[in-house]
Amino acid sequence: MNNAVRIRLILMNFLQWAVWGAYLTSMGSYLVSAGLAEKIGLFYAMQGIVSIFMPAVIGIIADKYVPAQRLLGLCHLIAGAAMIAAGYYGLTSGQDVKFGVLFPLYTLSVAFYMPTIALSNSVAFKILVRNGFDTVKDFPPVRVFGTVGFICSMLFVNFVKDADGIQFQHTYNQFFVSGITGFVLFLYCFTLPDCPVNRQVKSQSLAEALGAKAFRLFKDRGMATFFVFSMLLGVALQITNGFANPFISHFTDVPEYADTWGARNANALISISQMSETLGILLIPVAMKIFGIKRVMLIAMLAWVFRFGLFGLGNPGPGVWMFILSMIVYGVAFDFFNISGALYVEQRSSDEIKSSAQGLFMLMTNGIGATVGTLSAQAVVNHFVYNAVEPDWSAAWYIFAGYALVVAVLFAICFRDPGKGPYNKIA
Repeated sequence: MNNAVRIRLILMNFLQWAVWGAYLTSMGSYLVSAGLAEKIGLFYAMQGIVSIFMPAVIGIIADKYVPAQRLLGLCHLIAGAAMIAAGYYGLTSGQDVKFGVLFPLYTLSVAFYMPTIALSNSVAFKILVRNGFDTVKDFPPVRVFGTVGFICSMLFVNFVKDADGIQFQHTYNQFFVSGITGFVLFLYCFTLPDCPVNRQVKSQSLAEALGAKAFRLFKDRGMATFFVFSMLLGVALQITNGFANPFISHFTDVPEYADTWGARNANALISISQMSETLGILLIPVAMKIFGIKRVMLIAMLAWVFRFGLFGLGNPGPGVWMFILSMIVYGVAFDFFNISGALYVEQRSSDEIKSSAQGLFMLMTNGIGATVGTLSAQAVVNHFVYNAVEPDWSAAWYIFAGYALVVAVLFAICFRDPGKGPYNKIA
C-alpha cells in the first residue's frame, strides 16, 4: 500500500512539472518565429505577476472550501484549456499572430498553473502524512520525479517534429503538448486520495496569505538586507528561461554553426540545466553546514555571473563546452539561492510566521524580482539584438553577468554573516 501511494504521487509530480517543461524554456523561440520577439519579456513577466497573488487566493480556497486534490485538477483543467486555445490560435493564425489575442490566453493559463506548484506540494504532504510517511524523508524522492517530468517534456518538444519537419520547440505545438498533459493531470487528480478541508480552522485572510505577517522580519536589519538582495538576485531567475532558446537557436542562421547539434537542439542542451539542478539539491545540506548562508548565497551569485558570462563567450561549435558548463553551473546558481534561501528563512522565523515568511520570500524573488528581471532583460535584448542593425547577443549576456557580479559584491559588503546557525528566531 505504501509503495502504491508513492507511485501515485510520483506520477502526479511527473505530470505537474511536465506541463510546464513543455513550453517554459522554448516559448521564446516560438514567439520569435511568430514575430513577437520584442514581447518575450512580457510573457515571462506575467508568471511573476500572477505569482504575487494567485497562489494565495487558491490556497485560501483549498484550506477552507474545496479539497486540495480536486482544486488541483480544476486549476489544470482551466490552465490546460487556455493553453490548448493558445495552440489552436497559433495553428489557425499562421504568421499573423496577434499579441492581443495570444497574450490573454497565455495569461489565463499561467494564472491557474502557477498556484498548482504550491498546491501539488500541499496535496503530496497531506497524502503522505495521512499514510504515515515522514515528509522530510519521503517527499524529496517523490518531488525529484517532477524534475524528471520537466526534462522529459523538454526533450519531447525538442526532438518531435511536425509534418513540415519543424521541431515542436519552435512552434505552437508546444502549447498543445502542455495543455493535453494538463488535461491528463486534471483527470488523474480526481483519482487521488481525498484531502478534506478543515472548516473548523480559521482560514487566513488574503493579506496574511500574501505574507503580511512576515513583514515583521524587516525589523531585523540582517533579514531586511537578506530580503532586499533576494529580490535583486530574483531578477536573474527567468532570464535564461525566456532568452536561452532563442539565443542558441539563432546560430542556425550563422553559416559557421548552422549544422551543429547544439544550434539545432537548443532545448536538449538546456535540459542539462535541469539535470544539474537535481544534483545541486544534494549539495545544499553539506554546503550550508560548511559555509553558512552568506557564503552559500555568494556562491549562488557568482554562479549566476558564470551562467550568463559563459553564454556570452560560447557558441554551439568549438565553444559548445562553455554552453554545457553554463548549464552545469545553473544547478548551483538556482538551488543555492532558492532552496538555501528558503531554509534560512525557515530557520530565522518563529512558528507563528513560518508560512508567511516563505510567502514573503517567494514574493520578493519569484514575484517582484523575476517580474522586474524579465522586463528589464527584454529591454536589454531589444536594444542589442532585436532593434540593432547588427545583433549582438554577447553584449546582452555580459550585461546580465555584470549585474549579477555587482549584486554579489554589494551583498558581500552589506550582509552581515550570521554564521552557520543555529540562528535566533524572529517572532
